[in-house]
Amino acid sequence: MINISTILLVDDEENIRMLVKYNLEKAGFTVKEAADGAAALEQVHVAPFPDLILLDLMLPKIDGLEVARQIKSNNNSASIPIIMLTAKSTEVDKVLGLEIGADDYITKPFSPKELVARVKAVLRRCQSVSGAKDVLTIGALTIDPIDYRATLNGVILDLTPKEFELLYLFVLNPNQALSRETLLTKIWGYEYLGDTRTIDVHMRHLRYKLAGVPSVAEAFETVRGIGYRFNNKK
Repeated sequence: MINISTILLVDDEENIRMLVKYNLEKAGFTVKEAADGAAALEQVHVAPFPDLILLDLMLPKIDGLEVARQIKSNNNSASIPIIMLTAKSTEVDKVLGLEIGADDYITKPFSPKELVARVKAVLRRCQSVSGAKDVLTIGALTIDPIDYRATLNGVILDLTPKEFELLYLFVLNPNQALSRETLLTKIWGYEYLGDTRTIDVHMRHLRYKLAGVPSVAEAFETVRGIGYRFNNKK
């Protein structure tokens, strides 16, 4: 049986919903719609459950950032990837979305072809990570890719999906300098059009969450002009 992914499209502009829905369905996706934040939160928990959420920031009733916060704070929906779809383009808006746990950020006006490509990339990346099996242990750090769970000295880390995937990728590639572009391609699943600041945001939060064991947090080294390295000193 072929698994058809369901996309929850949340936007108060009907013409945008029509355009996006047409292109997503043409690409083989099932599309659910919500025109405001309150409806979006209701739809998240109604079957068929979404495999990905396209979420506008400027929404009636409940704004997109608050919708994202509630989705990511609920254990039943926290793992659902979110792509922010909005007319806002300032760095503050992008950082806020990323800090909440958004997986990607697309600014209006956008190319429907690019949007579909990004949706496929995020879903492909999620399936790739979820397909991993080996539990990895390095000192105080244990990573379970099946349950999307990482523990530090036995305490479960409160990581967003992207933070978990970054951590897992570094642990799989110890002592290697990984460029920001490489990290974006591997984790986000496509070239990120030159905007690599999202990596720095995620790395800052990841280090903060690992700070309980300084030796682990400090193992992540900034490689000037390139990206980051995880130093695994055996």
